[in-house]
Amino acid sequence: MSHITLIRHGQANTQARDETGYDRLSPLGHQQARWLGDHLRAARDHHPRVYCGTLTRHIETARAMGHPDATPDPRLNELEYFRLAQLLKQQHGIPVPTEREGFIAHLPTVFTAWREGRIEGATETFEQFEARVRDALSEIAAGPGPALVVTSGGLIAMAMRQVLDLDIPAMARMALAIMNTSMHRLYPIGDRLSPVLFNAAPHLEHPDRHFARTHL
Repeated sequence: MSHITLIRHGQANTQARDETGYDRLSPLGHQQARWLGDHLRAARDHHPRVYCGTLTRHIETARAMGHPDATPDPRLNELEYFRLAQLLKQQHGIPVPTEREGFIAHLPTVFTAWREGRIEGATETFEQFEARVRDALSEIAAGPGPALVVTSGGLIAMAMRQVLDLDIPAMARMALAIMNTSMHRLYPIGDRLSPVLFNAAPHLEHPDRHFARTHL
């Protein structure tokens, strides 16, 4: 079993309120990814295998990091939060937040309703999302040598839920904490993957780069 370093994509289009509009990196998102790629090369952090989701922001992040040939895998794509939020509003009258503070309470509400099957018309069920994340990471972990995986915050939070047996509120808090281009490492201990790194962003630690520590 090999260790996996999960990386959240760079800052995307923060003004968007739908999946398509959100799915592209901002200029800052490209810069964050370039800095991360430079950091990993300077640290001689060797990853013979690189994977990414098939969303534009995943592919753009991998390319900006210096990995244009990352292996795409749709199982590494993000959950469709905007669609879930709109369906929750239509079916249960729960408004979609317009400010970051509103998302703190909204995200666990969406996750809970989705898991309990109270959102009709979702592209996939919570159980299907959970299964594809588990299957993808198990398959990658079974391969030879360390792997980099460029993906999204919701998927990283789901991975942490699986390895730490987190409940839904804890999973939501974890998702909200994850910074753009942060690193999260799962390491094999015994017969399971365990987290040994969470939300690391050494490429943004210099005072001149603190402005680039973004969550949205």
